[in-house]
Amino acid sequence: MSVLSTLRHPIVAAPMAGGPSTPALAAAVSAAGGLGFLAAGMIDTGRLVADIAEVRARTDRPFGVNLFLPDPGGVDEAAIQAYAQRLAPLAAERGVSLGAPVGGDDAYPEKLAALLADPVPVVSFVFGLPDRAAVAALRERGTEVWATVTRPDAATAAADLGVDAVVVQGTEAGGHRGGLPDDDDYALLPLLRLVAACCDLPLVAAGGIVDGPAVAAVLAAGAAAAQLGTAFLRCPEAGSSPMHRAAVAGAAPTALTRSFTGKRARGLANDFLRQHDAAAPTGYPQVLHLTRPLLAAARRDGDASVANLWAGQAHPLARDLPAAEVVTEVSAGVRAALAAVLERSTRWG
Repeated sequence: MSVLSTLRHPIVAAPMAGGPSTPALAAAVSAAGGLGFLAAGMIDTGRLVADIAEVRARTDRPFGVNLFLPDPGGVDEAAIQAYAQRLAPLAAERGVSLGAPVGGDDAYPEKLAALLADPVPVVSFVFGLPDRAAVAALRERGTEVWATVTRPDAATAAADLGVDAVVVQGTEAGGHRGGLPDDDDYALLPLLRLVAACCDLPLVAAGGIVDGPAVAAVLAAGAAAAQLGTAFLRCPEAGSSPMHRAAVAGAAPTALTRSFTGKRARGLANDFLRQHDAAAPTGYPQVLHLTRPLLAAARRDGDASVANLWAGQAHPLARDLPAAEVVTEVSAGVRAALAAVLERSTRWG
């Protein structure tokens, strides 16, 4: 029996690296009948192991862990150095030095080894597709493997690897693009229908989904569940900063940018994004390490004009509620929306 088939509500909490995802949030979503997720990206393996233990202490329901795959591509070192020179005056104004633009694999081998040694119900991947050996090893230990795709051909490739489900991420989603390359621009509904036409695996729809009618729409379009991230950013269990919560509650537009991390990601448009997006090079995690001290200073100072504030396009619909209430209220909204469609459909025949 798949994990998705055991859920009381068709709601998956998106893994939001960098602070918003917490063991408390993952456990609350799972305990409420959805599927909570831990973000393994941007933390060390010891922290991941501790977070998994905390989720298990809070709930006996299934949950997932999301891994960042290492970026296999090279970077333009000259372009990154030019970007560093561009940002240096701003960093000096904030009293910090820019970080070293080093590469790295986010300790992927160590994190994968930890998940093989102590299996969890679900492991999902972003920033490309896992190799066949990793998929097989996880599945042998009873772990479901989910792959994140942002284009139809990636779904076909994921199915060929033997994964159990595919997360279909539209361009409306907040945070980083989950596929590789990251230059796609498929909106969720067209992408979901294209993937459904070529892939028989269970699909989890992600991208700009915050309320019940949106979940109902993707279920009608072929998804088995919806993955919500921005919807949980204002929950008390989330690790979002007060500045991030306030910004999500506003009506500012969002945009895709490489300016903060070197990988395309959707966040609230602010001065930093507008001023530096055009000059930002491709290069993750190099640009992330470069800007990290500057972004940390912005968070420390509560400066929303500089901080990266990831959010999906429908962020004004997010509410300040406990995570369990988000799950149950969104699920009730799904039922109401589907009932309304059925009622209207009686007039179409």
